[in-house]
Parts: sequence; C-alpha cells; structure tokens
Amino acid sequence: MSTIIAGTPVTAGLGKLFKAHGLSGKTVVLFDDNTRKLYGEAILKTLQEEGFQYKELVVPAREASKSFSAAYRLYGSMIEADVDRSWNLLAVGGGVVGDLGGFIAASYYRGIPVIQLPTTLLAMTDSAIGGKVAINHQLGKNLIGFFHLPTLVLIDPSYLKTLPKREIYSGMAEVVKYGFIADKAFFNFLELHFSDIINLQEPYLTEAVKKSASIKEDVVKKDFREITGLRATLNFGHTFAHGLEKLAEYRYIRHGEAVTIGMVSALFLSHNLGYLDRQSLEQGLALLGKFRFPKGLLKRRFLDIDSHLLLENMLSDKKKLDKKLRFVLLRQLGEAFLLEETIEEQRVVKAINDTKAFFSGKS
Repeated sequence: MSTIIAGTPVTAGLGKLFKAHGLSGKTVVLFDDNTRKLYGEAILKTLQEEGFQYKELVVPAREASKSFSAAYRLYGSMIEADVDRSWNLLAVGGGVVGDLGGFIAASYYRGIPVIQLPTTLLAMTDSAIGGKVAINHQLGKNLIGFFHLPTLVLIDPSYLKTLPKREIYSGMAEVVKYGFIADKAFFNFLELHFSDIINLQEPYLTEAVKKSASIKEDVVKKDFREITGLRATLNFGHTFAHGLEKLAEYRYIRHGEAVTIGMVSALFLSHNLGYLDRQSLEQGLALLGKFRFPKGLLKRRFLDIDSHLLLENMLSDKKKLDKKLRFVLLRQLGEAFLLEETIEEQRVVKAINDTKAFFSGKS
C-alpha cells in the first residue's frame, strides 16, 4: 500500500524520503496552471537543493486536461527529455492533476512510480489515495484508466489556505462521507468541529484530513479492485451526484457539491426503504444542512430540475454495473452497504423529491 505522510512543510527532506521508499532522484513534476503559480517555485527550489534531476510539465487547470490529447502531448515532452523507467512522477494538484499524473505514470514505459502531492481538500482526503487513476472520454468521466497505487501521498494541510471557501466545502463532502460510511466516532467529531474544519482551524483540520485518508486507505486495502462491494461504499451519495454532474455538463457544479446533495438523497432512500431509523436520518441531515452553496446554485442545478430527468441521467451514467443503478445505503450512521437489488424508480424519485423539500428553504 501507499505510505501517507501528513505535515507542514511536507516536502522537507524530500531526497531522503524518496530514497527510503526506493524512489530515484529523477522526477517528472506535473502541475496545473494554478499549482505552478502557487507552489511551483518552492517545490522546484526544494528539488534543486536536494539534488534532484527533474522535468517540469504544466497543464491547464480544467477537467478537459484529463484527456488522451493532453496525455499524448505530455508523453512527447517526457520522451524528448529522455525520461525512462528509472524516473518517477510527482503530481502536484487537485483531482485533475492527480488523475492525469497517475494515468501517465501507470502507462509510460508500462508503469513508473507516482507520488501524489494533493493541494485540495477533496484530493487530500479522497482522489489522491487509493490508486484509481483515469482520463475522460467524451461519453463519460474516468472511463479509461488503471489501478496504480502511489508510492507516497504527501499531504500538507497548509496548502488549503490558498483555496476559496467553495472548494473547502466541496472537499468537506468527502470528509463527511467517511463519517457516514465507516466511523460513527468520526461522524460525532465532525458534528462538533464542522465550522473549525471549514475555517481551517488546527488541530481539527489535520485530524480530519488524517482520519479521512486513513479510512479510505483501510477500505482500499481490503478491496483494492472493488470486488467485494466494500470499496463501492466510498461512492455513498455518488449515484445521485453523477446524474447532477452530467446534467451540469461537468462544469457548473463542483463534484463535492453534487455529492452533498447526493448524500441527502441517499439518507432519505436509506430511511424510506426501512434501513435507517428516523433519529439517524435527522442527525445526518443536520450535519449536511451545515453545507453552504454559491447563491442560486441549488435552484438552478437541482431544485429546478425535473426529478424524472435527474433519474434518467443517473440511468445513463456510464459507471453502472450490468446497466443497473447501484446505491450505497446506510444501516446506521457509520455503517454503509452496497444494495445489490434493483429499486423501483418511484422510490428513487421520492428520495429526490424529499431532498428537494429539505433544500428548498436553503436556496
């Protein structure tokens, strides 16, 4: 499994750290426009001081960078720089850079090591961990990729200070998810310290990041290739979210915002099907009710959308298995399961309508 290190500054002693994990001092460093501007000089200075040989690559900071054309261009730059299988790749950024960098590392010379240096809360607690790396196709997101575990995941919570509040809330959706699916004590901690974490207060922020990363790592370790259904529980709320993202053309709503709405729907569905008791439902909704969305987003991207149209887009999600919707539900707070049986469509629509009623006063 990957070694996850959290601290500030996490890049101190990078040469020694790489050596200890069998990594060479020859590194391709992948940034996006934003992370190059924010962290590039400091990271490249560290690599110079520690005697690294490196090749710097930069991609535009947008979802469209997760493409064959972007990968092909980067392969070309690496080949021209004589990068071979003795090198490794350091991905500095959020989900786009982490996914693209991991995809390139998994495929270049049939696989070179990847080191993830996530710079967003969502990447630190979710996408940088677990080794799922992919690029997009015009027919769907993340359809072409590999399972390629990072050798190291280097997490520096101080990087989050550069993020707008919207990105913090978006990342917080994945943090809260872990409390729902795997750890009631963590759920209680998040209830108590939600605003501390959103405001990047220590030690609560680092505690939340470390705990999230550790829960994800544990789930991945037990079901790396998503065989038993355990890893699928990491998709709590995501079946609904994928439909919302598709309707928004993967542009107008953040992944975490869609997941927040999706988790509310998943809570209602869990309760309506008789798995989750009323008190747990209300406790879960109270925590999700703390999330804030940009003005008008809930109305435009959810409340004004016909519930049957949302269901239709969920059904057309390319990540379905055997053309069936797969729902992750809760038996109780801290315990999730993958429901294998098919659910009647009107029950799904009811959960969506219940969610609309919940959010209607918050738009």
